[in-house]
Formats: sequence, C-alpha cells, structure tokens
Amino acid sequence: MVDALDARLLLALNDDPHATVVALAQRLQIARNTVQARLRRLEEQGAITSFARRVNPEALGYGLTAFLGVSVQQGRDVVAREGLSAIPEVVEIHAATGDADLRLRVVAKDPADLYRVTNEIVAVPGVVRTSTSVALQELQPYRTAPLLQRIAERC
Repeated sequence: MVDALDARLLLALNDDPHATVVALAQRLQIARNTVQARLRRLEEQGAITSFARRVNPEALGYGLTAFLGVSVQQGRDVVAREGLSAIPEVVEIHAATGDADLRLRVVAKDPADLYRVTNEIVAVPGVVRTSTSVALQELQPYRTAPLLQRIAERC
C-alpha cells in the first residue's frame, strides 16, 4: 500500500522522471537512503511498473487510435490473447465484462491501415467478432497524479 510519503515521492518522479535520488531526497527533505529504500520497495510491490518512457505512437506514424471489443470463443481465451499480443499495433489488452470479453487499444496509420489490423485481429484463432470505435481526440491522457495528490495530502 502506498502511504503519504510514497505518494509524495511518486509525485516528484511524475513531475521530473529524470530526477536523481539525491534530487528527490532534497526536494522531499528526507534521507537519500530513505528514497532508495522506498523506490526499491515500490518497484518490488509493483507500484512502479516501469521507468520506460512512453513513446507516442503518432511519432511512429500511427496517428489513429481505436478501441476494439473482442468476443472470444469459450475456452480459447489463452490462444486468442497470445495471438492478439503478437500483433504490434495492439498496444493494450484488458479482460472485460459486458458485451465483449476483451478490450483492445489499437493504433493504426490511417483508416485503411486500421482495416488491415482489424482483419489480422479477426483472423486470430479464438476470436469470434469485434466491435470498433475510433478515437477522435484524446481529451484526458493517462494520469495518476490526482490519485497520488489525494494520498499525499493525508500527512
């Protein structure tokens, strides 16, 4: 569980992902060893999943984002997931409730490319059908800072 100090540390990293341990310690006015220990614990517990920079698919020529609901044949979920994961344009897969078994975030170069990718998805063993929604504009990028701020304010 993330406590208020952890949240302040994660907010500082969110603000400056390149900050050194020493800079974080100075900013938070805590010992360098405390910062190192907490970062290590947060990584081990899965609170920090990756320090890899997020690459914007648009910079790679993939300016179209779509969300696909995918229905999977009963008992074929593992095979379908493996097949979907092998398609580079499938950037996220979530198990879901509702009218689809899986929700995918897919990137494509343009509508014709999305058509190609959708055909690849439908050809994956275990996939029964898809439903596609094209994103017109990202209004709120992925964020965790407001959640961290709420936890940080507890101290």
